[in-house]
Amino acid sequence: MKPINAMKTVPKAHIASPLLSGLLYASIWLAAGALLLSALLRWGSMQENELPTYSLVIHGCSALAGGFVSGRRSQQRGWYYGGMLGIAYAILVLLVSFLASNAGFSGRTLTMLIETLLSGSLGGMIGVNTKRS
Repeated sequence: MKPINAMKTVPKAHIASPLLSGLLYASIWLAAGALLLSALLRWGSMQENELPTYSLVIHGCSALAGGFVSGRRSQQRGWYYGGMLGIAYAILVLLVSFLASNAGFSGRTLTMLIETLLSGSLGGMIGVNTKRS
């Protein structure tokens, strides 16, 4: 009798939608960035008034990573899937911030929307041009 490798028989989970998989990766990057900012705020020399600027950087990096994954999964029109990911990501963040702290719309909101749209599109363009093995 031949031994069975249990790890090879485990089915892999696969998200079919490029947008949903990109949102998942973007939220993972957002969580990691929020933990990093929290640690820097607690044990580093960062002040609270610097937090909004750094949070915009974290949102841009998260949308870039999510756009990369969306573009790579779609294998076509990376700018489109990355841009849609950026808009969906921004709407999701705005919805959570509104529900959690009753935050309204401001100039920073528009800045974040434009930033996530552009960085998601850039990530999608980079992701669609990477070779998938």
